[in-house]
Amino acid sequence: MGTNGGMLLTGRWARLARRWLMGLLLLVVSAGAGIAVALLVTPMQTVTVAGQVIQVGASAPSLGVSGPGQVDLFGQSLPTNLNFAGPVRPRLQLSQITINSQLTTFVQGDHPAEAERILGSRLADGWKRYFAWETVIAGGGALLVVGAVAGWRRIPHRTTIQLLVAGLVVAEAINLGAIMITAYTAPGLLRQVHSLNELVGSQTHLPRIKPNGPPLPGVQVVVIGDSTAAGAGLAPLPDSSGTARACGRSSDSYADDLSVANGWRVLNLACDGATIGHGLLGPQAHDGQVLPPQFAAAERAVHLSAIIVSVGADDLNWAAEVRYCSVTPRCNDRATTAYFQQQLASFSKDYLDLLSRLAALPTHPQVIINQYYNPFGPEPGCLSRAGLSTDNLQTLTSRLATLNTVLADGAAQFEFSSPQPDFTGHQLCTPQPYVQGLDGAAPFHPTVLGQLAIALADQAALRPPA
Repeated sequence: MGTNGGMLLTGRWARLARRWLMGLLLLVVSAGAGIAVALLVTPMQTVTVAGQVIQVGASAPSLGVSGPGQVDLFGQSLPTNLNFAGPVRPRLQLSQITINSQLTTFVQGDHPAEAERILGSRLADGWKRYFAWETVIAGGGALLVVGAVAGWRRIPHRTTIQLLVAGLVVAEAINLGAIMITAYTAPGLLRQVHSLNELVGSQTHLPRIKPNGPPLPGVQVVVIGDSTAAGAGLAPLPDSSGTARACGRSSDSYADDLSVANGWRVLNLACDGATIGHGLLGPQAHDGQVLPPQFAAAERAVHLSAIIVSVGADDLNWAAEVRYCSVTPRCNDRATTAYFQQQLASFSKDYLDLLSRLAALPTHPQVIINQYYNPFGPEPGCLSRAGLSTDNLQTLTSRLATLNTVLADGAAQFEFSSPQPDFTGHQLCTPQPYVQGLDGAAPFHPTVLGQLAIALADQAALRPPA
């Protein structure tokens, strides 16, 4: 009898232990589900600084105990310069840009202004509001899961209430334990932010650009950018300066096409190899010369009606991408993809700086950001002798499309135009290519007809200069 009683008691304790374990498992699962749902559905909080609209929320959880937050810019997810404690960190999204006198200060933070004083404070307030909403939704999600399971198992009413209370307590305890460090340390870090560049900043801070030289009152349109805009590989400008020759500027460039067709005075400042940091907004060392920023010369056009920009390929080291894809069987490997994403993220930061300075030009010209043409076509054709397979061409085409998306999204945020010339049927290896061939002076760059196609795309977007 004693043995049977002991066995019954042991069995009862075993059942009770299993019941408690199942209950605890239910509470933990419901808490995890509630937190996951909360992070997915909690609305990002809107803050407005100097007329610019930013959404504040949380990034996806990570396994690390600390790391950078996330800034969504022109479709790219960029890490912040700040590191936050905890597995869940702030996510910021620049959702609306207003062109006003405070825009460059908001982006660059070059001098004391209202945007500098309040940006960090507004971001911190937005994060606290987000976390408060997330806490409420996480608790509500946990209650729904516990209530649904209790109803399905037909648990008695009193026990259900106890489970609901326990579920809420466990969910909030886990939520606070996982996110509390970030929730309470992030506001202090965000308050230190004085500009958007400081949050996602470029590697080098470009100085404020001043006009370089006497005014150019007769110039109506300015073209700045890289070798595509310069007209690389085509006939040089007659009686051109040393700088124009070094930069590869051509009389067949789309800048000259626009000038001749419309009778406008178009100033072409583009240069081979120019990037945003080294060419457009910063000095460029080229062919033994140190060239001043193209933007500084553009500001001399005191009656400027339009400015056309071609930039991005050299920032992403596009020529090296093409060369690599021509010597490897598969250039869509992890290392190359990671390198491309890193270059694209760096470009996005510099691109924001460029766009804000274009918006601040004193004459408020129309701004056109040219997207890139597709030089390849769907099939390798003659490119196969250069080692470019169908798969590698698809990789290059996809990455070029990604760059064009960033260019277009950034232009749209600032309400700038972003035309893309159509080279369909005229890519390399076609009977009448708009692209210089592999044996050309500047392979993959536009021919005379290609430059004309770009000019036509810009012409359709341009308003007649005053």
